[in-house]
Amino acid sequence: MPELPEAETVRRGLQAEVSGRRVVSAAATGIRSVRRHADPGEVGRRLAGHRVVGTRRRGKYIVAVLDSDQALVIHLGMSGQLVLLAPEDEPPRHTHVTLELDDRRRLLFVDPRTFGELFVTAPPAPGAELAELAHLGFDPLEDRVGPAEFARRLSGRRVGLKALLMDQRFVAGIGNIYSDEILFAAGLRHDRTSDGLTEPEARSLHRAMVTTLRRAVEHRGSSLADAQYRDIYGVPGAFQLRHRVYGRAGLPCRRCGGPVQRLRWSGRSTFFCPNCQR
Repeated sequence: MPELPEAETVRRGLQAEVSGRRVVSAAATGIRSVRRHADPGEVGRRLAGHRVVGTRRRGKYIVAVLDSDQALVIHLGMSGQLVLLAPEDEPPRHTHVTLELDDRRRLLFVDPRTFGELFVTAPPAPGAELAELAHLGFDPLEDRVGPAEFARRLSGRRVGLKALLMDQRFVAGIGNIYSDEILFAAGLRHDRTSDGLTEPEARSLHRAMVTTLRRAVEHRGSSLADAQYRDIYGVPGAFQLRHRVYGRAGLPCRRCGGPVQRLRWSGRSTFFCPNCQR
């Protein structure tokens, strides 16, 4: 599933290519992809004729702000892609939403597994978050939650570290890939509890979280073997080449040389080094 670095990479592509462009028309052929709207045609009616004036991101959600003060919100789900096509290009299979832009290019929402979604929503009150995103925790790259505040929030919870990092109500944008990479960088096991960390360990976890996510954004996210994640140009990410534990079961740890282990946790795979993570 695309996580914060992949969503940020897509957002940057949208900012570069779509911000300032007017949506000439929009059509949704996949009802599940626009499921928050009772009438799929509402998406086209609310987008047509309006210009994208900017983009932002909250965790895994991408927000395109319109000149109507409405917002187009996009969540890529497990297999969603935003693809920018020239007029002569054929749309790929599983295209569920098509936005025609004023330069004749098309922005497509492609999603084979249909867990992703798009919706248009009204503007929030001044200084408030969109109502649909208000449940999310802090964004580790956008919000000012420093090491001391992060340590305080950890100490108030008694939850396994991986579960807490993946709890979108606590911190927005981290999933299975980056929770494993962050915990390895911090030298902490996934099953340590948040209230049991020392102050230096909590600060180390904060530093690992911010540094890992920033590095992943620099390398345009991670594309795994299924190649589901690509940016708006169809180019895969490169951070998977720098994974230190995720997807590397049985391979030598890049730090100590011992074998990386994999176990099942809450129906997911967890990768870690038993020597380097305590």
